[in-house]
Amino acid sequence: MDVVLAIAGVMLVVAASLTLIRIVRGPGPADRVVATDVLITTVAGSLTVAAAINHDGSTLAVIVVLSLLAFAGTVSMARFVAGRGGVVGPGPAAAPASPGPVDGDPTEGDAPGDASADDEEARP
Repeated sequence: MDVVLAIAGVMLVVAASLTLIRIVRGPGPADRVVATDVLITTVAGSLTVAAAINHDGSTLAVIVVLSLLAFAGTVSMARFVAGRGGVVGPGPAAAPASPGPVDGDPTEGDAPGDASADDEEARP
């Protein structure tokens, strides 16, 4: 049993290290939030392994609180993303404003065969 717990501890340390790399490197806020959620879950797993090694059940409350924090963080990020239309971060750049119609340009508005708003109102 001790070998299994030692292997689990090593795997959790590796998982936490890789998760910290993802938190630092990003590339975006959503990736960092997911990595933070994974890190909190890894810490909860580590506490569970430590409780199993020490035969101590008093860390159960800490594990539950960590799990609830991870859940609350994930839900709040999901609500934030949903409120912004699925865009996290600065969003797409706005298109530059067009200069408007040029006098005498047949491709703008009053070319023959184009229906303008005045023509639509005049029709019965």
